[in-house]
Amino acid sequence: MPGDAIGPHQIVSSNSLSLAAFVAARGGVPISAGNAPDDPAALRRLAAATTGVDLLVTTGGVSVGEHDLVREALAVDGFELDFWQIAMRPGKPLMVGRYRGTPLIGLPGNPVSTVVCALLFLKPALDRLSGAVAATEARSTARLGVALPKNDRRQDYLRSRLTRAADGTLEVFPFEVQDSSMMRLLAEADCLVVRPPHAPAVVAGTIVPIMHFPDAALPI
Repeated sequence: MPGDAIGPHQIVSSNSLSLAAFVAARGGVPISAGNAPDDPAALRRLAAATTGVDLLVTTGGVSVGEHDLVREALAVDGFELDFWQIAMRPGKPLMVGRYRGTPLIGLPGNPVSTVVCALLFLKPALDRLSGAVAATEARSTARLGVALPKNDRRQDYLRSRLTRAADGTLEVFPFEVQDSSMMRLLAEADCLVVRPPHAPAVVAGTIVPIMHFPDAALPI
C-alpha cells in the first residue's frame, strides 16, 4: 500500500484506491477485502468474506501467467464463468461471471487497464445496479492531430489530449507511449481515442471516435 516499503518486483497498490474512488463516484459504497497473496487458499478466504455485496470486483490474477490464480481458485467454490478475455487494448484479460450467485468482474492488474476496463464494464454494471436508465458511454468525434499506424485485431483505447483548434474544432492528440503501467499519462489524458480492430493507417486531420471521461469538461 502507499507508504509501505517496496520490495523487489513490487509496485504500489494503486488499483484498490482508484477503484474505490470510481465506485464512490458512481454512487456505490466500496468495501475493500484487502490485498491477496499469490495463494489459492488466501484468494478463496478473501472472496468468501465478501458475502452480501451486490458486485464483487477483483483486479489482477486473471491473465495466463504462473501467478494468475483467481479463476481457478474461485472455481473450487462455485465460480461460474460467463466470458474471459476481450479483443481490446488495454484490458485483454478481463473476466466476468458469478461467484456464489454474486456478479463478478475480474479486472486486469495493470493500472491503466484496470481504469479503462472500469469505464467500459464496471461503470455500466454500477449504473444498472443503481437503477440508472439507458446509461450510455459518452462518445463523440474529434479531428486527429497526428498520424496513426494501422491497427491489429484488438480494439484500441488510446489515452489522448483534447484541444480546441483555431477553427473551433475539437482536436485530439494520442500520447506516443501507451504502456498500460503508466498512470501519469492516464492522469494527463482528457479522453480515449477508439480504434476498431484492423483499422487502417490514418493521417492527421482524420475524424476519429473518442470516448470522454465521465464529467470531464471540454476544452474552451
